[in-house]
Amino acid sequence: MLGQLIGEVFGTFILILLGDGVVANVGLAPRLDSAAYNWNTITFGWAFAVIVAVYVSAGVSGAHLNPAVTIALAVKRGFPWGKVAPYILAQVIGAFLGAAGVYLVYKDGLVAAGMPNVWSTGPGSAMTAAYWGGLGSGVAGTVKVSYSYLNCIVAEIFGTAALLWGILASGDNKNTGLMHNLGPFLVGGTVLAVGLSLGGPSGYAINPARDFGPRLFGQLVGTPGFTTSYWLIPIFAPIVGAIIGIFIYDWLVDANLPKVEPVGRVKNEGAAADD
Repeated sequence: MLGQLIGEVFGTFILILLGDGVVANVGLAPRLDSAAYNWNTITFGWAFAVIVAVYVSAGVSGAHLNPAVTIALAVKRGFPWGKVAPYILAQVIGAFLGAAGVYLVYKDGLVAAGMPNVWSTGPGSAMTAAYWGGLGSGVAGTVKVSYSYLNCIVAEIFGTAALLWGILASGDNKNTGLMHNLGPFLVGGTVLAVGLSLGGPSGYAINPARDFGPRLFGQLVGTPGFTTSYWLIPIFAPIVGAIIGIFIYDWLVDANLPKVEPVGRVKNEGAAADD
């Protein structure tokens, strides 16, 4: 159990170190003008953060790295409920430490920029100010609109459900399946797809630890402007989305996959047919 928890701490640390690291890199643009960076950079950075983190920790802890995944697997895949709380605590600790790592790497830039929020998610906007200080690519006459909390909840539910579909498919031998340990690439690819396609309204937390741990660290180092009420959304909406996602996968996919016959039964039936 201790080894599994260490795996979750270390894996989630890597996830946030690289994931929030790309957000800081995009926002601070230390080597190029900020226009050289965009949303695609963030989504690809997060996707490969997931791939590396899963490869590192999967053999030790199963690489949940996400309380929503842990709870969904306990609800529908027999993961022991006694391990759920320790796993979640380990994930939050790893996420907090990962944010600390980003702070150490980008400290001078963060301080110079007034300690902006590179840590956690929140409502996005369409055709309005992008990131901090930069101007969005608004089109003349376009109505500027910010996404509501309700819209963010819906986005998080859909995004996390899609994440679970990718995770479940990656390890489902009855489905197409993946050979030679390529599962983490499908999981990372799913995160990339969610970010590119569904991530705009809320910033696609799709992981309570990914948002809460760095948010705590951001409060500690004095990042201004955290919305006091929003923090609950990236905690509960991903959990709802993950549970919905795993039920939908089982109802629409798993239930309709070909049944794998036991080897012994196939041999016996073959012998009977010969007789």
